[in-house]
Parts: sequence; structure tokens; C-alpha cells
Amino acid sequence: MAKIERFEDLDVWQKAMTLCEDVYLATEGEYFIKDFALRDQVRKSRISIPSNIAEGFERESNNQFIYFLLIAKASAGELRTQIYIARKRNYINKDIFEKLIEDCTTVSKSLSGFITYLRSLRRVKV
Repeated sequence: MAKIERFEDLDVWQKAMTLCEDVYLATEGEYFIKDFALRDQVRKSRISIPSNIAEGFERESNNQFIYFLLIAKASAGELRTQIYIARKRNYINKDIFEKLIEDCTTVSKSLSGFITYLRSLRRVKV
């Protein structure tokens, strides 16, 4: 496997950035934008995902990277919950809801796979 030199090259970071933009657009809706508490919390959660991937990468330690990937994964779960709340409040329509939930789940699964991979590297003896 080729060495990744920049976090921007990580597929999971790129997916998280796309999700970040899609969530931002969804929070611009007429009703969503007026619910300041939920809107702001959703925006914080979505920003946390790619930010923690980047921060962990820059720590230059597998253990630290895994730690920050776990935080990113937790933020994806938090965001998914907030998307459910937004749907129940009718702030987003069914199509947007389903796409955001699917994309959040994809990012979360990608993070899980990456964490598993990094943990396996710790067990390899050179």
C-alpha cells in the first residue's frame, strides 16, 4: 500500500468533506435555519468529522490517529441522530434525509474499516 502523505488524499476525509457540504446545504432550509440550536449543533457535528480525521493524521502517531478517528466516528453518530431529529421536525424532506443518513453511514463504516486497518498494523512485527 502506498504511503499517504496528506490527509487530503484520504478517501474517508474526502467523503466526510462532501457530507459536510451536503449537510450545510440542508441546514439552509426555511424552517431549519430558524432552529438555531439544532442548526448550530448539526453544523458543529458535521465539521467535527473531517476536522478530527485531519487532526489525527497530523499527530503522526498511529495511536493518536486512531483516537481521533474514533472521535470522528462518534461525531458521525451524533450527526446521524440530529438528522433524524431534523426529519421528525420536518426541517428536511424524505429524500434529503435518506441521502444524508446513507452518506453518514458510509463515512462511519469507512472510519471503522480504517480504524481496523490501523489497529492491525500495531500487531504486525517487523
